[in-house]
Amino acid sequence: MHNGGMTPRLTRRRAIAAAAAAGIGLPAAAAAQAAPAPSRRRGRFQQARIATFNASLNRAEEGQLLKDLATGEDPQIRAVAEVIQINNPDVLLLNEFDHDEDGRGLDLFREKYLEVPQNGTSPVHYPYVFTAPVNTGVPSGLDLNQDGTVGGPDDAWGFGEFPGQYGMAILSRYPILTEQVRTFQNLRWADMPANLMPEEFYGPEISAEMRLSSKSHWDVPVRIGSTVLHVLAAHPTPPSFDGPEKRNQRRNSDEIRLWADYLRPGRRSSWIVDDAGEAGGLAPDQQFVIVGDYNSDPADGDSWPGAIDQLLSHPRVQDTLPASRGAVEASEAQGGANADHESDPRYDTADFGDDPAPGNLRVDYVLPSRPLQVVTSAVYWPEQGQPGSELTGEYPFPTSDHRLVRVDLQLKA
Repeated sequence: MHNGGMTPRLTRRRAIAAAAAAGIGLPAAAAAQAAPAPSRRRGRFQQARIATFNASLNRAEEGQLLKDLATGEDPQIRAVAEVIQINNPDVLLLNEFDHDEDGRGLDLFREKYLEVPQNGTSPVHYPYVFTAPVNTGVPSGLDLNQDGTVGGPDDAWGFGEFPGQYGMAILSRYPILTEQVRTFQNLRWADMPANLMPEEFYGPEISAEMRLSSKSHWDVPVRIGSTVLHVLAAHPTPPSFDGPEKRNQRRNSDEIRLWADYLRPGRRSSWIVDDAGEAGGLAPDQQFVIVGDYNSDPADGDSWPGAIDQLLSHPRVQDTLPASRGAVEASEAQGGANADHESDPRYDTADFGDDPAPGNLRVDYVLPSRPLQVVTSAVYWPEQGQPGSELTGEYPFPTSDHRLVRVDLQLKA
């Protein structure tokens, strides 16, 4: 366990660098400024806002995000920071934040964007962060897409032009119990019993080595009041860009299933082994929240049938159904595939209306464990003309084609 202070010999940047080199992130020191609402204590209870945001903070070339962050003036990053400041989460998962080994990107994002008022909004401060390597862009040395050549983004363990592209990061106002973090970057797909892997497509050599997670799966415990909340973070591969073998659909579904099995300790989770060699899932008495862009809608889009239902119908999971009016407005205005959707558009979290298909979808989730008390939930998608609508907008988006999703929990103080 670490706190937000610094020793004279260990700077924030060096701490993150040392931990990243070992494959695990580390909480970092930050400005000692009081956290603004919604984090607040009322008697025996404390309210905490948990959010996920695929912020599209990825770039086409390695190191480009660092250059954009260093200016403090990048329009897209400023808009992303403003969305975060408006929603003011206490714990936030960022999907598609390019990973760098020494954590410099997270330092720059906080210091030059989040801790600076954007368009009159109040700054936010996150003294704790977690980041770690992901599979995107990491060469496999194998011909994963079976095109007769080895190399390039399609032959990385997760699709990416360079290692760390489309990475993840967790920012928190509360202490991250770093020494208890579990990561599952190297878990093999073949180790999952009754998996959906198309072995006939990959062949025996690749099937034996193929990694399950296209980025990584993280169990990151955060201490909030007297509660240790396990933040279960992931970003499964999109179930598209497939051939007849449906390898991406299958992988997406099994990446989602990893958490479903993880929440069933015993025989159902005994196959799960983290990157440190520890086997098994999450104990029944542990509280959690599943966060991330899972690239799977309950009824629409290209998902393997029932993929996200593995979590939505899980006995330990509650779905608070975060919603917005802006999503309904966008669905009606764009038409196209949206007109034939089965899912209620008010729950959509991603604006894919610039494409003929699949239309707008619900793919981003914040799913608390059932014993937790939920106060409220929402998708940040203002209607056109309302404050903040200029931050979501239409293609080309000022921030991202995804929307921030948040859930407020009431925990023991």
